[in-house]
Amino acid sequence: MARIHPTALVDPRAELHESVAVGPFCTVGADVVVGAGSRLVSHVVLDGPTVIGARNTIYPFASVGLAPQDKKYTGEPTRLEIGDDNVIRESVTLHRGTASGAGVTRIGSRILIMAYAHVAHDCVVEDDVIMANAATLAGHVKVGRFAILGGLAAVHQFTRVGAHAMIGGGSVVLQDVAPYAIGHGNPFTVSSVNVEGLRRRGFSSTAIHAIRDAYRTVFRASLTLKDARARLESTAAAEETPEDVRRALAPLIDFLGVPGRGLAR
Repeated sequence: MARIHPTALVDPRAELHESVAVGPFCTVGADVVVGAGSRLVSHVVLDGPTVIGARNTIYPFASVGLAPQDKKYTGEPTRLEIGDDNVIRESVTLHRGTASGAGVTRIGSRILIMAYAHVAHDCVVEDDVIMANAATLAGHVKVGRFAILGGLAAVHQFTRVGAHAMIGGGSVVLQDVAPYAIGHGNPFTVSSVNVEGLRRRGFSSTAIHAIRDAYRTVFRASLTLKDARARLESTAAAEETPEDVRRALAPLIDFLGVPGRGLAR
């Protein structure tokens, strides 16, 4: 049976794995599922429908799975899904989806969400992301794997942040941020490639060199995005291109092929 502090309030319709620990003054509502080894430190509020995976730690005053901040929302049965091994710090807010969107907000695994950060309705945050203190995602934002959002960064609704991108603290992101890009500002502008982050994640020097060449093609060659993407596709398809370079270019090629809010440059 889950370890539940006597001051906590847990709805009998909630499903808690027997290894879950619920600390003082937590509130767990109906239709909440919490996986093995997860821990609610204290004063955490969980509402549902929300599914939380294994080994998550949620710190005091976090508000997880409550209704979206959308005036069109009228109580439809939307949900929040959270993966495994996440750390959700103090006063974080994670909201369910909306019927007019995907109906679900999805948080991946191995994510660090620092204090006061916010993930709005219908967002998708993929694995291994870091959101620093008070970073904010408006509705329908998509954040790719290993992206990093600095403190107080704000991302406009329907915007995409590509994998391995790094957004500096205090930035205001109004357009899509390409994979591997690093930058900052209001509005956010791209300055270079997140080379150090790629090294830490095991990208070869050959792959990093190819990504930097691709960056120059997209951001410095005065090409349309369609033409830049075609040039990257040609490079990836060339017989002499190493497999690790093909894998490295694929996220950028795919990203450029999806219509969005325009590309931050």
